[in-house]
Amino acid sequence: MFTPRRTTTAVGALLGAALLTAPVAAHATAAPPAAPGALAAAAATGLDDPAKKDIAMRIVSSAENSSLDWKAQYKYIEDIGDGRGYTAGIIGFCSGTGDMLDLVEYYTKVKPGNVLAKYLPALRKVDGSDSHAGLDPNFTRDWAKAAQDAEFRKAQDHERDRVYFNPAVGQGKSDGVGTLGQFIYYDAIVMHGDGGDSTSFRNIRKRALAKAKPPAQGGNETAWLNAFLDARVWAMRQEEAHSDTSRVDTAQRVFLKKGNLGLDTPLEWKVYGDSYRIG
Repeated sequence: MFTPRRTTTAVGALLGAALLTAPVAAHATAAPPAAPGALAAAAATGLDDPAKKDIAMRIVSSAENSSLDWKAQYKYIEDIGDGRGYTAGIIGFCSGTGDMLDLVEYYTKVKPGNVLAKYLPALRKVDGSDSHAGLDPNFTRDWAKAAQDAEFRKAQDHERDRVYFNPAVGQGKSDGVGTLGQFIYYDAIVMHGDGGDSTSFRNIRKRALAKAKPPAQGGNETAWLNAFLDARVWAMRQEEAHSDTSRVDTAQRVFLKKGNLGLDTPLEWKVYGDSYRIG
């Protein structure tokens, strides 16, 4: 199982920026209040539509876990030798990049005394390294045990959305890109995070801005997404663990070349030489 990972994340600023840069209509006419369910449905107009979100998770899982069955990955955990310690769960939370620590802290907040709570001191100490100190020999066993708990699965969903999915979709909508563009952002932030390093999501986007403009700034959507993917490939090639760019070249580029900006099924792609299809 080949599972390339991302760098440390710090995405709060990204979400804030997306909200700050979102267009605001002037002199809007007040509308009658809508029911909460209607508001949720209206807001889900891109990758946050439940069906599209499931597609996104399946495509990412094809690259991260060589499987379309993303819901089988809650229990997944291993050290893949990429310098990030243990990689685990539905989005590849890493003991060395802080997001696994955040996840276990959140899980312990909603369910004190859970089977992973005792590892919090060790997770704090190994953050930023590939060390297993204080985690071995039973952490992997206890992770799999925790994955049988619905609250832990909900915690993984919560942290995936908070740290990766919602910021990516928010920035995508702010930039005026559709469902495919929002997915391209999501896959990038999953792998690279949004820290201050040159290969982070925000700096991939900054690099793309030197070549093209997003639709919200008057640019062509296809040209912008090609520029973003060019910058993404550059970032991937800066690190050996990410140097196979097939998740861009034979997946995202394929959708873009076909003009499938809505990420509509059927979808066919390849990752690391393996073929996948949805629909």
